Amino acid sequence: MSSEHHVVLAIGSNQGDRLERVNAAIAHIHRHIGTVVKVSKLYETPAWGFDADPFYNCAVLIHTGKPAHEILDLALLAEEALGRVRNSESGYQSRTIDIDVIAFNEDIITTDKLHVPHPLMQERLFVLLPMRDLELDWRHPIFQKYLHELLDLSADKSVCKVIGELHWPLNDIPLDRFRYIAIEGNIGAGKTTLACKIAADFNAKTVLERFADNPFLPKFYEDQGRYAFPLEMSFLADRYQQISDDLAQFDLFSDFVIADYHIFKSLIFAKVTLQEDEYRLYRKLFEIIYKEMPKPDLYVYLYQNTERLLENIRTRGRGYEQEIPAKYLDNINRGYLDYIKSQTDLNVLIIDVSDKDFVKNQEDYVFILQQIQSKIP
Repeated sequence: MSSEHHVVLAIGSNQGDRLERVNAAIAHIHRHIGTVVKVSKLYETPAWGFDADPFYNCAVLIHTGKPAHEILDLALLAEEALGRVRNSESGYQSRTIDIDVIAFNEDIITTDKLHVPHPLMQERLFVLLPMRDLELDWRHPIFQKYLHELLDLSADKSVCKVIGELHWPLNDIPLDRFRYIAIEGNIGAGKTTLACKIAADFNAKTVLERFADNPFLPKFYEDQGRYAFPLEMSFLADRYQQISDDLAQFDLFSDFVIADYHIFKSLIFAKVTLQEDEYRLYRKLFEIIYKEMPKPDLYVYLYQNTERLLENIRTRGRGYEQEIPAKYLDNINRGYLDYIKSQTDLNVLIIDVSDKDFVKNQEDYVFILQQIQSKIP
């Protein structure tokens, strides 16, 4: 799982159709830089430090796994793509679009190209007011002051007028209409990473499989014949207990829950790993348990081809997984697809992510969100 950074970007424009340019910047940031999870009100503010037409300003909070220097580079490319042309004149100038990195978590970054927090943010109401709208629990890491304190201390007396509310892409994806989403996939498909990413972006509760605590898992990869049955039984018992306990803590009529597995995976893996007589016994036990389990409102299956799965398994470096044979992964994929074909009353979404990297490439993550959006009733 990747670590998501919380980054505040300030957007401004005082040339052309200012509202259109601000909206275009928000859309571009969301598609190419990071997930826009909050947007401030839109403000009209006087030009700061020079005489020019007033600006439209706002601030956005994004979630991204990218480092700060890459965000700066992408912001500069975004300005260029949105029509900004820089010249060699010194001093403040009018601009079609301006995107500044204001804060990166609560980090202090000082390089030749980037200073974070922005060194002048505390002097500028057109930064502080929109940033306050984001309702962040953020403290300036140098001054050790929260936003309301910075506003109280600011000497800027500019008149910043609220123009209205801004739209942002996540408004179009009301995932909370699903009370319970299950993200599924083969070993190494990225289901836990995606579940955690969506939960962070949409403020959902997570139910994550506790596979790392299973003492039979490393033994199974060393001797499948001997340890397959105790492994599958222990997984079934743990999944049943976890889903029963964790989902009981949530109100499925008010909380939006996302899990990185669906308990039916127990039967899929058991069919691949167990001998025929063991599987018959296992299935009887499973069917008793399965009747009591809540069914997800949306079942997302992340399909990856075997070559990509093996690459992902090598990259994440869990020692006991490194000798998993390709045939085993093929059988698991086939088991999932057979299960999905048999389900007539389950809201299923299959997404082929074999050529996607939704951790490194924001465009791929946006693609997945759009696919999920298409299943919203």
